[in-house]
Amino acid sequence: MEKQPLPTDDDHTDAPDSGTAGFAGDEMQEVPPEPAARAGWNSKVEYFLAQVGFSVGLGNVWRFPYLCHQNGGGSFLLLYVLLMLIMGIPLFFLELAAGQAIRQGSIGVWKFISPRLAGIGYSSCVVCFFVALYYNVILAWSLFYLGNSFQSSLPWEHCPVEGNVTVPECKKSSPTSYFWYRKALDITDSIDETGSFNPYIVGCLLAAWTLVCLGMFKGIKTSVKVMYFSSIFPYVVLLCFLVRGLMLDGALEGIGFMFYPKLEIWADVQVWRQAATQVFFALGLGFGSIIAYSSYNPKNNNCHRDAYTVSTINFLTSVLATLVVFAVLGFRAKNKAVECVVSNIKELSEQFLSGPVNINLMPSFNYSDPSAVALEDYRAWFKLHGNQFPGNLTDCDMEKEMQQGVEGTGLAFIAFTEAISLLPGSPFWSALFFLMLLNLGLSTMFGTMEGILAPLTDRFKTLANNKTKLTIFSCIIGFVTGLLFTQRCGNYFVMMFDDYSATLPLIIVVGFETFSVSWLYGADRFLDDIEGMLGWRPHVIYKYLWKYVCLLAMLGLLGATTIHMFIKRPTYMAWNQEKGSEEYLEYPDWALAVMALLIIFAVMPVPIALIHAVLMDWTRQRARDSEAGRYSIVSTSDKWETPMTDMSDLDRSNGTAAS
Repeated sequence: MEKQPLPTDDDHTDAPDSGTAGFAGDEMQEVPPEPAARAGWNSKVEYFLAQVGFSVGLGNVWRFPYLCHQNGGGSFLLLYVLLMLIMGIPLFFLELAAGQAIRQGSIGVWKFISPRLAGIGYSSCVVCFFVALYYNVILAWSLFYLGNSFQSSLPWEHCPVEGNVTVPECKKSSPTSYFWYRKALDITDSIDETGSFNPYIVGCLLAAWTLVCLGMFKGIKTSVKVMYFSSIFPYVVLLCFLVRGLMLDGALEGIGFMFYPKLEIWADVQVWRQAATQVFFALGLGFGSIIAYSSYNPKNNNCHRDAYTVSTINFLTSVLATLVVFAVLGFRAKNKAVECVVSNIKELSEQFLSGPVNINLMPSFNYSDPSAVALEDYRAWFKLHGNQFPGNLTDCDMEKEMQQGVEGTGLAFIAFTEAISLLPGSPFWSALFFLMLLNLGLSTMFGTMEGILAPLTDRFKTLANNKTKLTIFSCIIGFVTGLLFTQRCGNYFVMMFDDYSATLPLIIVVGFETFSVSWLYGADRFLDDIEGMLGWRPHVIYKYLWKYVCLLAMLGLLGATTIHMFIKRPTYMAWNQEKGSEEYLEYPDWALAVMALLIIFAVMPVPIALIHAVLMDWTRQRARDSEAGRYSIVSTSDKWETPMTDMSDLDRSNGTAAS
């Protein structure tokens, strides 16, 4: 039987399933019926705001700048653009086209493409649920910091004093680190120590889920109204920070460190893995949210142009955020380096006054006024004589200062907050920054929740008729489950979920998506369907990118990620209260078991759906064979003993005997 093309606007929603031929047998499957009055975007602007709001998230602000700085600056940017062109955009286009053509959520789309791989959509929903759980906790932290920003003096500017004595933990670390780990999280020393619930974070988490629920209350009709603000406001804030940051001392040095090229990194496999993973998550591939948003488009929408437009905006946003981050961090690092110089010059002066010192080791600059000594002059002297000079002098390296706390939550809640506290009018800039984080997170959360709700309501009619109740119920479940992350050890679980609950499952999901479209349904047939939608045929290069390049890239990324996980026992960054510093600890055995279960639960729907489809095909085949055997004509010379003898033959025989 010839495999059916993707549905057109004139097709009924109960059209035969396209994936039945050659893969699921000759039995015709029915596509889950599309809701009678499926919602749609009021304008193309709303659609763009939704897609850009989902793909541009917190990772653009704190993950991309860190990777770019650690992996060769400008060289990493070139590698990122290359992988975006050959892997990211083609896969993004694939998901956009599939959602727009079939007008279903991820479950309905992949069931239509190939019934035996219907589990892909369910896996996407599970991953979206895992991500929503910890992502909204980050929004709760942002709300907590936003609330604490409305003070004349920010609470993380200075160490607290108890009985005329500075708190030892803060004195050993810094005011921002102390506020983050002790006041905001009240964190334990390891993941084994659970501790009680943090009431402030519990309240902020409830507020965060309430905001999500209100934004999703009536589906895309209400969420898109919020996105008019939440998707545009972060760009206004980033531009304000960029203008202000470029006027700060040390900003240009910070940007210079950022873009300094290190071409040797192209030979490092792990850099390719990190760049590919960042492309993967920056665009939101595999979550099902792209498919869900695209399914509300009209059939003739130019999804090819959308793929390039959204991807370009995403990349430029990452670059803009990187400029802002390193301009501000350059200012912070310059301040720390200057403080280091002043401290060392004072010690140098004390050494000179307290005892005989080789006059040849003394610097040529005027060290009588420590604040007037230039950083470059001090470092030049230290490289020549610093190690020979008695005392405990250090090299005041600005780049080393920039690397302190620039990854993940450390960038937002420690490094950036410290830099903001040094600015004039710091409460205003702090409120602006955390309001930006809140809006970035909300836009992504709307897309993540749509990746859960849209497939379920498309697949199950009962849920479609009660979508508002489903939205409220989902948010309640998310809040109750998310209480795990509000314990004193909750930050460690956030890191665990961020590192392991989505990476491998999403790579597997996108690998199956690419395989089902390019090989099972057929890349040529898929391009035919896109031509029917757009009125022109995309370039044949997409066929080879989907069939070979993207699929091999997924396999390579899966292998590299798996090997990386097993080469070294996974670790997490813990806070040592006694030392007042961060340290890496190995995950205990029970935590490794939790990681394995997270990955298994996320991937399990794929094999379960495959086994279910095979068993259903086998059952139907058995039923057909049994039915055929029951009504077959048995060949025999004695017609009177034939169990299925035609009654007309019996009548004729009886008539002959009577005559």
